[in-house]
Amino acid sequence: MAGEQGGAGDQAFLRIEHLVKDFDGYKAVNDVSLDIAKGEIFALLGSSGCGKSTLLRMLAGFETPTSGRIVLAGQDLATLPPYQRPMNMMFQSYALFPHLSVWDNVAFGLRRDRLPKEQVADRVEAMLKLVQLGKFAKRKPHQLSGGQQQRVALARSLAKQPQLLLLDEPLGALDKKLREETQIELVNIIEQVGVTCVMVTHDQEEAMTMASRIAIMSEGRFLQVGAPHEIYETPATRFVADFIGNVNLLDGKVEVDEPDHVIIDTADGKHYVGHGITGHEGMAVTVALRPEKIHLSRHEPEDPYNRARGTIKELSYFGSFTVYHLELPSGARLKVSLANVQRHLDDDFTWGDVVWAHWPRSAHVVLTQ
Repeated sequence: MAGEQGGAGDQAFLRIEHLVKDFDGYKAVNDVSLDIAKGEIFALLGSSGCGKSTLLRMLAGFETPTSGRIVLAGQDLATLPPYQRPMNMMFQSYALFPHLSVWDNVAFGLRRDRLPKEQVADRVEAMLKLVQLGKFAKRKPHQLSGGQQQRVALARSLAKQPQLLLLDEPLGALDKKLREETQIELVNIIEQVGVTCVMVTHDQEEAMTMASRIAIMSEGRFLQVGAPHEIYETPATRFVADFIGNVNLLDGKVEVDEPDHVIIDTADGKHYVGHGITGHEGMAVTVALRPEKIHLSRHEPEDPYNRARGTIKELSYFGSFTVYHLELPSGARLKVSLANVQRHLDDDFTWGDVVWAHWPRSAHVVLTQ
């Protein structure tokens, strides 16, 4: 599979080798390998049931691999129970102690490690400040909202400064604004303490914001591993392109195949792509075109390639940008995202307008699988 190995190489702090988890004939995790560097924030991204949480639970020791190895800092973790592994995991279900206050929940692991009282107090106060719960320190978990409880669990996971931090949907219960703030703060804390982090999420924005690298999972396998911009700009497969962000997927055939460019013939026009591909003339391919890379005009572009004429059937205003849905002659829909850089326009595009969509030769990616 594309990108099955990460970029950490011999410097890997966490190494996953041909890991398999079989549940009565169903491979929830199917022969995945990955290297993660020390201090890296790595995200496992995929839809429900893709195997990402099972993989995380094997790292934590809550599931035993059917085969394969997990090596952390040169130590094989196979025989270590969860409580002996130098890592902490934050659960989706919070797992807070109901009889302890917020302060004592965060301090629990530190006290078990017999840290000095002053050090415990300093660490707890820092964690509560991070998750913006200082004024709730004396409350019990049942006196908090679900989002507040999840932030307590996050603070407790970070408090012990583990070698490996495992986060399972870490910020899912927070509102949008607080989630965005906490993403940045969490990344800053992880970088300050130097902890290596593996997080599971189905939130693309969360993965793109927090992670240095991402693995896209589907049906127990890694489809692509790479930095956020690599996965977004150069997806390896149609599934990855469609899963990350918004994209127009246009089916066609290779009409011209040259080392420095290809021309793809689709139902609504010809696409000139400014680089070669591994393919041949007549080959069926998919052109992936991001909505924000498309421009709109009322006048026909001079370039005979990379354009399509359509009618605006729908538009959605999102404040900073507007998304237009164009119906093309074939009946296909083309999504176009335009930034709203001016407060007022003399000539706004609106429903029913016939317009030309056009884009540069570097805008699209040709997918062969």
